[in-house]
Amino acid sequence: MSAYRLLADIGGTNARFALQAPGRGFADIEVLACRDYGDVGAAMDAYLARAAARGLATDGIRHAAIAIANPVEGDWVSMTNHHWRFSIAALRAARGLDLLLVVNDFAALAMALPYLDESGRERVGGCDGAAVPGRPIGLIGPGTGLGVSAVVPATGPEGTRWLALAGEGGHASFAPVSRQEMRILDALWEEHGHVSAERLLSGPGLEAIHRVLAGERLAAAAITARALDGTCAACRETVEVFCAVLGSVAGNVALTLGATGGMYIGGGIVPRLGSLFHASAFRARFEGKGRLQPYLARIPTWLVTEPYPALRGVAAMLDAASRQS
Repeated sequence: MSAYRLLADIGGTNARFALQAPGRGFADIEVLACRDYGDVGAAMDAYLARAAARGLATDGIRHAAIAIANPVEGDWVSMTNHHWRFSIAALRAARGLDLLLVVNDFAALAMALPYLDESGRERVGGCDGAAVPGRPIGLIGPGTGLGVSAVVPATGPEGTRWLALAGEGGHASFAPVSRQEMRILDALWEEHGHVSAERLLSGPGLEAIHRVLAGERLAAAAITARALDGTCAACRETVEVFCAVLGSVAGNVALTLGATGGMYIGGGIVPRLGSLFHASAFRARFEGKGRLQPYLARIPTWLVTEPYPALRGVAAMLDAASRQS
């Protein structure tokens, strides 16, 4: 039997795979484009074949864990932002696994947060206080969609452990706080009916904001690039609106959770914004909750910079599942 177990972090665009011996670091990490594979099983097989070609012992893997950008309720998983659909039990049987854990990707990312040090995170904005130990930690992250999660402490006979909350807060209704945002809401309402936070805070959301404000269709990568190099004032405005809305939604999450353990920003978009994000209205909008401004002013905000944090989190969840099996 292989000494390794298989880990995966699957989003709407990319699938990140790794092998890990229990208690050790990752032996192999590779990122595959989801569009290149018909289903999750094909992507798993392709990764394992390539890892074997690199000299790693992949035969006989018995334990695997998948963090996926989707609700995980019951056996059937149908991705919201990609066409992959599968039965957990059928996938486990087809791959000859004794244990296959499938969890929400942001729950897995949240599980990594209590263990991030300064090398894996970057402070965002000023703050009047510090993270309160043993208190809930919030997480929000725009990418192909918008992930929202948290970890909360639970104390039992064996001490305190962290529990990840798996939810779909990215689909909560968007609430504008300016006339400009009301204009965006009105346009997206005409297109979609219900307008969630994800309709703005995602790759497609960045494109939607720009389409409403500038009247042109432009890919998210191009919007970001032109905003960063200063060649497009409309793109810069789009990014500024995006960051401001993210601040408001992050503040809502922090208030809902009582996240005095800190609020983290993950996902693939914000790290690419660089100095534009740090100079944006994110932190002001995070705190801008009227009478609760002093409460939020004490909560630190961090940008997750560790390359593969969800893999670390899903590994911890697999550890717990293995002990219970």
